[in-house]
Amino acid sequence: MLVCGEPSGDALGAQLMAGIKQLAGDRVRFSGVGGLAMAREGLKSLYPLDTTAVMGLREVVPAIPAILRHVRQAVDFAVRTKPDAVVVIDSPDFTHRVARAIKKRDPSIRTVDYVAPQVWASRAYRAKAMASYFDLVLALFPFEVPFFEKYGLRAAFVGHPVIERAAKVSGGEALRARFGIAADAPLLALLPGSRTSEIRFILPEFRAAVDLLAKRIPGLVIMLPTVPHVAHLVRAATAGWPTPLHIVEGEAGKYAAFDAADVALAASGTVTAELALAHTPMVVGYKVGGLTYFLSKFLMTVTHITLINILLEREAVPEFLQARATSENLAGAVEHLFRDAGARAAQVEAMKEFGHLLGEDDEAPSLRAARVLLEFVDQR
Repeated sequence: MLVCGEPSGDALGAQLMAGIKQLAGDRVRFSGVGGLAMAREGLKSLYPLDTTAVMGLREVVPAIPAILRHVRQAVDFAVRTKPDAVVVIDSPDFTHRVARAIKKRDPSIRTVDYVAPQVWASRAYRAKAMASYFDLVLALFPFEVPFFEKYGLRAAFVGHPVIERAAKVSGGEALRARFGIAADAPLLALLPGSRTSEIRFILPEFRAAVDLLAKRIPGLVIMLPTVPHVAHLVRAATAGWPTPLHIVEGEAGKYAAFDAADVALAASGTVTAELALAHTPMVVGYKVGGLTYFLSKFLMTVTHITLINILLEREAVPEFLQARATSENLAGAVEHLFRDAGARAAQVEAMKEFGHLLGEDDEAPSLRAARVLLEFVDQR
């Protein structure tokens, strides 16, 4: 049984399912909660992801009744069907509730966390709590294994599945041709996030930055990849856009936009790792609600918010959080990348270093995760 809570987890779940099928053939049956990507691999989801793909206090609070209802639905299903393992994927505020409740009702059901919360970055004490309701963590980073084992939680390094998506980055020339964008036209990929809260807080600041860039970079064109469940919000928020704008939906369109773009402006999240592995120079910005940010300040123990910067322990990619994520700061950093080939080249070199740290040179992470998971189940 697989349970994810938002589109990024859906993509990881689909890769894991493909890896399991490659190794185990038709030995394994899947159930649980997923989105379109997992559906393409054969999962019939218990319910759609729309309700659980929220972030920020203002967005989460109204959704709490529906979220708790979905938690109960997933837990009831697990207890009734007794799967060999329940794998929860990312979105810990939601998926960990599912794992905790399953363990409480039936301790014999084994639970696995795939993409554990970055407790090494804030609230490390949560690792001890996780050991009470998880049997295994599939760790994305090698340093996570000794960290979790210190708290009595078994962990195995499998690498970051985002590595496998780098091979999908293609189609840039065809995308430019499709929209009539000249090969030498400056093209910015804009990635404001896939949550409704991100569209609300981040897209307006990105739009204001583009308004400034339109005056500084002649002929600038924007490519904005999005996902179906927020596409209507994106289209509404981009009416009367200050530059030529092309919105693309779906995975293929997103990777083609990465390939076509000279520079990207992105919200912090999994997409920044995808951009790094695509070697697309970027600037990162992120904003949340005021109360959410106020509370988070007391919990964070890392210097950076972007994964490449965290792993390299330096600001290889410019990042602007909350009050610093202003249109002027974002526009200035993006303009610098457009105008300075050396800055773009330096980012690409850092991105290659980042890929090596993620396990780019080893076996496909989802295949390694599938193998570890199958061995874990077979040990029973």
